[in-house]
Amino acid sequence: MSWNPAMEPMCPDQTDVDAIETLIIPRSRDLGGFEVRRALPAPKRQMVGPFIFFDQAGPADFLSHQGIDVRPHPHIGLSTVTYLFKGEFHHRDSLGNDQIIYPGEVNWMTAGRGVTHSERTSKETRAHPHSLYGIQTWVALPEDREDSAPDFEHRNKEDLPFLNAEGKRIRLILGTAYGQRSPVQTSSEMFYLDAALDPEVVLPLPDDHEDRGIYVLEGSIRVAKQEFESGRMMVFRPGDRIAVQAGAKGARLMMLGGATLSGPRYIWWNFVASSKDKIEEAKQAWRAGDWNSGLFTLPPGDDQEFARAPEND
Repeated sequence: MSWNPAMEPMCPDQTDVDAIETLIIPRSRDLGGFEVRRALPAPKRQMVGPFIFFDQAGPADFLSHQGIDVRPHPHIGLSTVTYLFKGEFHHRDSLGNDQIIYPGEVNWMTAGRGVTHSERTSKETRAHPHSLYGIQTWVALPEDREDSAPDFEHRNKEDLPFLNAEGKRIRLILGTAYGQRSPVQTSSEMFYLDAALDPEVVLPLPDDHEDRGIYVLEGSIRVAKQEFESGRMMVFRPGDRIAVQAGAKGARLMMLGGATLSGPRYIWWNFVASSKDKIEEAKQAWRAGDWNSGLFTLPPGDDQEFARAPEND
C-alpha cells in the first residue's frame, strides 16, 4: 500500500520543545537474564489515550530447553495486545483459545468482567536456541464495557494495513491512522502502530487523535532539535501538528494513543477498573480459587498451576 499521509509533514525543527508534554524513561527489571522495560504506567503519566500498560520484553536470547513461562493469571477491565518482533508465545485462555503468536501478528484478548490466560514458549521452540523480542500493552476499557463478556481475536500479519513508501514501513496494529483502519475490533478510539524509518526520514504523527505518544525502540529521533535515543517514550500535547525525524541510523518506533477515558483507573496486580470495588471483588475471587463456579476458570490444557496473587492489598 502506498504512503499517502493526509497532510504535509511540518519540519521537525520548527516543533516547539514544549509540545512534548511528558518524557518517560522506562524502569528496567532483570527477570533472570530477561530484561523488561516498563514505560506505562509512569509516575507522571498513567495512560496515553486508553493505553495503561506498556512493556518492552527483550531482546533476549535463550539456550535450548529454556523459555518463558507466564503461568495462568487473571485480568479484568482491560484488553491485552501482544506484538512480537522475534520469537513466539503460546497463548492459552479460559475461553478455550489455544494460539501461537508470531512476529507481526496480533493477539487481542478482552478481559471484560474476567478472564485467565497463560503465555509460554512452545515445546517446539524450546528444542533449540531462540530469541524473544516484543511489546505487551494493556488497553483500559471504557466504563460501560468493564463488565462485558471476555473475548479473544487473533489477526495474522497479512490482515493488518501496511504502508511502505518514502523510507517508511508502517504496520497499523490497532485503530485508525493515516486513512487506514485495523480490522481488530476495539472498544474505543485509538491508534497503535509499528513504524520503521530509514535515516533522516520525516514522519508526521496522526493529528486526528486526542492523546499521542511515541516509544523509541531502536535508533533515535529528533524533535525540536533534540535527539531522543531508544528506550524513551514521549507524550505530546493534544492538537499540535507534530513530525519527528529519524536519526543517522534510522529508527524503529511504536506509536500509540487515542481518546482519553472518562477518568483515571485503579490498578492492582493484573486488574484494571474504574472502581476499587471491582478490584476488590476480583482479588477475592482469584484468592478463593473456585475454578468451577467462581468468577475465574483456568485455561483448558494449562490448568495444573496458576500465579498466586500478591500478599499486599
